[in-house]
Amino acid sequence: MTAPDNSPMAISDRLDSLVAEAQGESVTLDWILSQLHERAFGLFLLILALPCCIPFLYGIPQIVSLPLMFVSVQILLGRRVPWLPSRLGARTVSTSGLGNLARRAGPWLRRIEAISRPRLGALTRRPIDQVVGLGLVLFSASIMVPLPGTNTVPGFAVVVVAMGLLQRDGVLVLIGAFLGTTWIATLVFAGATLASLIKAWLGL
Repeated sequence: MTAPDNSPMAISDRLDSLVAEAQGESVTLDWILSQLHERAFGLFLLILALPCCIPFLYGIPQIVSLPLMFVSVQILLGRRVPWLPSRLGARTVSTSGLGNLARRAGPWLRRIEAISRPRLGALTRRPIDQVVGLGLVLFSASIMVPLPGTNTVPGFAVVVVAMGLLQRDGVLVLIGAFLGTTWIATLVFAGATLASLIKAWLGL
């Protein structure tokens, strides 16, 4: 008699099943969150951040960036189950867009799953994961910057961190945190340089 397989569903497969379970032309973020059950924080972060990885995509990143920041704050505060206020939870994503996202992201997620494994697990548990939450808040905030292409790098950083949390892989968490921190530092440096140039031009 074969023992039942109690291993968690692969992340890429879970995203595909979410699309299959969707009904109607669109679904709310509250509905998506209610379907995640196990590992809700990591999966919800992943689903919110994936659209932000697409360069020069407008619309969806703006829909998901504020909920992404809200969930990141909850990780920072040590909350165990993610929650969205009604106004954020009522935001909708088209079912076709969700399906397209799953198709495009699936091969990349499977590649990451193939190389990831549990290691440096302390980085994925309290209290260090709360420090990671602070980084996620900053990365999410930078996605909201209304400049072309500003969502791609921090979005990818959040995806890598989320995969690390889901796979209990501290190496992925470190890689994602490095990418996001480098991006934030680049934005700060560029902003400071621009401010200096403007002051010099104005003779201030």
